[in-house]
Amino acid sequence: MQRSLAMVNHPGLEEESGDKLARKARESPFMLIGLAGLVAVCGIGAYKYKNRGEMSTSVFLMQLRVAAQGTVVGALSLGLAYSMANEYLFKKKDDN
Repeated sequence: MQRSLAMVNHPGLEEESGDKLARKARESPFMLIGLAGLVAVCGIGAYKYKNRGEMSTSVFLMQLRVAAQGTVVGALSLGLAYSMANEYLFKKKDDN
């Protein structure tokens, strides 16, 4: 289990959720893009819910769920590709 610096310095204290989110955002910036996309899809879905026409609520919510999950998976996939490219393709060679 990986322990954060705050937990090492203060073994009795747990990491707060705000600190944990900030740490995760530094480690994986595409996670925030995925979360923002999720909020955007849900907001657009809530707006379009009134204008869904003849479509049943369950079908509309299923399509909204697929769009939200696709947004998050796409952002995380881009983040993974970015980190792999930095690690393997654009790796600077050390002369040491």
